[in-house]
Amino acid sequence: MNIMIVGVGGQGTLLASRILGNTVISEGYDVKVSEVHGMSQRGGSVVTYVKFGEKVYSPIIDKGEADIILAFEMLEAYRAMPYLKKGGKMIVNSQKIDPMPVITGAMNYPENILEKMEQKIDVISVDALKLAIEAGNMKAVNVVLIGLMAKNTNISYEKWIETIKTSVPEKFLDANLKAFDLGYNLK
Repeated sequence: MNIMIVGVGGQGTLLASRILGNTVISEGYDVKVSEVHGMSQRGGSVVTYVKFGEKVYSPIIDKGEADIILAFEMLEAYRAMPYLKKGGKMIVNSQKIDPMPVITGAMNYPENILEKMEQKIDVISVDALKLAIEAGNMKAVNVVLIGLMAKNTNISYEKWIETIKTSVPEKFLDANLKAFDLGYNLK
């Protein structure tokens, strides 16, 4: 299984990859994770590859190989679209975060991204920010998306919860467990 996690710096893509990786390890899979950082500290692109199976030799996912892309921001989802394999699934947070060229006025944020993507690929779109706020922590967007993705796997709900409990600091645990449940029970 090849999963790409894409977003911008500060959105928790690395925690999401840790939760995903640790959960599939607990299921006995061989797992490889590779993190590709752009200007992550300044809101730049962050991409994480997570591959798991009986035996995995390389963490890198090439174009057309991702079974699932977990996108924390719409423009990052659009950029990652060529990596999705035919029949793959894109799970997208409908949030827009303006990149630096948009902030400076050099470019405009592309319009109708979701509609363009839906014409070409299987997209599940969710307002994960709204659900994270409902859970009590706006930074729990990552765990909302992990919950939604987890529902589409063969891994038990209990395994995901165990991993979240060991991956998230105690003071943020309740909000993250609520965020996971909101994503898991969404569709």
